[in-house]
Amino acid sequence: MDDIEILKESVKKLKPGRYIVIDNIPCRIVDMETSTPGKHGAAKVRITAIGIFDGQKKTLLKTSADDADVPILKKRKAQVVSITNNSAQLMDSETFEIYELPIPDELAGKISAGIELEIMEVMGQKQISRVATG
Repeated sequence: MDDIEILKESVKKLKPGRYIVIDNIPCRIVDMETSTPGKHGAAKVRITAIGIFDGQKKTLLKTSADDADVPILKKRKAQVVSITNNSAQLMDSETFEIYELPIPDELAGKISAGIELEIMEVMGQKQISRVATG
């Protein structure tokens, strides 16, 4: 876990659709609410996000002047070697590493041996994001 790549970014620059780390879990921002600055403090931002890998809803409350952790996403190509039940054995197109990942429900039936997929890698975890060719 030494190669985890996280950047710091100002909360004011974040927008829905971007990614953030909440409780050490990479999440996609789905909603942001900003309160007006009060008499004794800066504006507060409530960020609602969904975990990329677990689908759990997370909430973060920070001042707009704070920094937040933003994960670095890596998109890679992999070729399907074989399919077993609900998982696909994949070979990375660059490193030729072979690994297995679960097939997301929305891609079930669309994946077969020999096609190329796009894999999203975040904080040491991988997930099939879409079919690249087929």
